[in-house]
Amino acid sequence: MDAASLSAEGYDADFLGVPVPCPSPASGTPIRELPYTHFTVNLDPLRGLASTTGVNIDGDQLVDVGRGNDWHLDSRIPEQEQTGEAVYARNDLDRGHLVRRRDPVWGDGATASQANYDTFAFTNAAPQAAGFNQSKELWLGLEDHVLEYARTNRNRISVFTAPVLGDEDPVYRGVGIPQLFWKIAAWATNANGAVELRAAGFVLDQRPQLDDVDLEEARARAIATGTPPPLGPFRTFQVPIADIAQLTELDLCVLSNADALAGADAAAQGSGPRARWVELLTTVAVRL
Repeated sequence: MDAASLSAEGYDADFLGVPVPCPSPASGTPIRELPYTHFTVNLDPLRGLASTTGVNIDGDQLVDVGRGNDWHLDSRIPEQEQTGEAVYARNDLDRGHLVRRRDPVWGDGATASQANYDTFAFTNAAPQAAGFNQSKELWLGLEDHVLEYARTNRNRISVFTAPVLGDEDPVYRGVGIPQLFWKIAAWATNANGAVELRAAGFVLDQRPQLDDVDLEEARARAIATGTPPPLGPFRTFQVPIADIAQLTELDLCVLSNADALAGADAAAQGSGPRARWVELLTTVAVRL
């Protein structure tokens, strides 16, 4: 099976019946746009990690395909632009899927199998803390929650996910290890014949939460000793999409205008950065 189907069209901006472009970086920022089956990865070739992924999920056509574990480089781009197995070997870092394995796995059998394989491209991975805990399970389950919410409409959602590629990310084996990840789910509602876009934004924080962890010292130690940087327990937040735009410097105007948090209290909006970030412990607290 090829690293990616040569005929793959990637993310479809018209999938929801209302245009939703894949978030794009500021003009002049280099990216490698890589279409796969039902999803697209915009790779930052300088960091070797995705700056954006976008996937179309059709809940009515999802197919159960065996997981496999065939992680592979994408032959369409130079190997040095990808973060491959060397970063994940002999340590406790996970190859964290950005586009979830089963999200693009829909359609006929051959298409679903190709989509499953495509998700194991290293371009669709980023280093994450290995330990599964309640918050990580919550992060992985957000698409399911939104898809169920959208089931009364067209049972379709589009999801965008990537690490926040920060300048202060600690370097390990030549790769900056992201401390934050973001996710935006988008779906369409149909009220009185009018299609309306809705969206919800989330941030996962895997920075150490202990006050006595000196991140500068940890970064220096990671470089000097070759040990992974400390990663804390996953914390998941629902956040204004405008805040994600600030964190990533991506164009998220269409999604921000459809944000489910747009009606938050004005007092919260004016009380400082992250005032409207809501930490999630279960999906019950998600605002859609």
